Amino acid sequence: MSEIDLRAKPEPRVAIIMLSAIGDAVHVLPVANALRRGVPGVRLTWVIQPVPHRLVHNHPAIDEFIVFERRRGLKGIGAFVETRRELRRREFDLVIGLQVYFKAGLLTWFASAPVKLGFDRRRARDLNWLFTTHRIPPHPNQHVQDQYFEFLDYLDVPHDPPEWGIVITAEEREAQRRFFESIERPVCAVVLGSSKPRKDWPAERYARLLEIIESDFGFTVVIVGGPSAGERQAAEAVLGATRAAPLNELGDDLRRLTYLIDGSDLLVSPDTGPLHIARALETPVVGLYGFTNPKRTGPYRKYEDLVVDGYARHAGEDYPINMEYRPDGMSRITVEMVVEKLERAVSTYVQGAHL
Repeated sequence: MSEIDLRAKPEPRVAIIMLSAIGDAVHVLPVANALRRGVPGVRLTWVIQPVPHRLVHNHPAIDEFIVFERRRGLKGIGAFVETRRELRRREFDLVIGLQVYFKAGLLTWFASAPVKLGFDRRRARDLNWLFTTHRIPPHPNQHVQDQYFEFLDYLDVPHDPPEWGIVITAEEREAQRRFFESIERPVCAVVLGSSKPRKDWPAERYARLLEIIESDFGFTVVIVGGPSAGERQAAEAVLGATRAAPLNELGDDLRRLTYLIDGSDLLVSPDTGPLHIARALETPVVGLYGFTNPKRTGPYRKYEDLVVDGYARHAGEDYPINMEYRPDGMSRITVEMVVEKLERAVSTYVQGAHL
């Protein structure tokens, strides 16, 4: 157990260090909500990067954010100096270091707190363990969300049931209503790309899948995602190869992406941020997994039956929960495998409410 009893203090100050990425930010939310529920008067500060901050900036469990704007070159040093200055203006009772990279370790070091809690030495990469005073016990690999919950177990803070609580504002609800009101059929949102090309599925298979989603399932397809060059190139390749007529809603507004996912009846996505947003919003999601291990980064405790498993090298492979990447995994996913999961999604999660 930690040497600090958060409940013994009237307003304990806790800093969470988790800079990126979007999926990781989603996994932080049940931790923040559990602390809010389980520790009376707790004050939560989250050190975060700009992109995930857009998703969670109005979350009710967080009292304040310190936005770390990482830059290249000499300006990058300035970002560390600015964040150090902000952290030094505050006194914390506890720092929770959920990220195991060196830059996150530096920010943990900058914070003023008697207890800085991080991962055990085996899991703390980049010498991150040097910057913490206390470490959670070693544990076999498990889902990322459960790894974060290990910190709450150490602090004796209950975390069941997990709650995400992503907030969609009244203005966003109105924009959502305007977007969907003109679409007469159920909506299947589709993510075509991620930040790691080896997580992505071949364009020609997406092209065929979109045709099936439209013609056989009767959905309107909405392409969603971010503004990166890779995602736009993927969309161009798919749109150039398909007879389907999807709506292309790629853009740089993460809040809009969130309410589009929330308003959709179903999402198809590789292992990337929108998949985890969908899980948090309880939008059924068909996850395409081949490069990363779905037992570790799949949708948490729900929609696991909709995972298309290309990670397994053969049907029924009982692989362990690990961090091994399988570069050939996405190529093992066939259109037929995805269609099978779409059929299950429609019959189990979508049909009764929408079709």
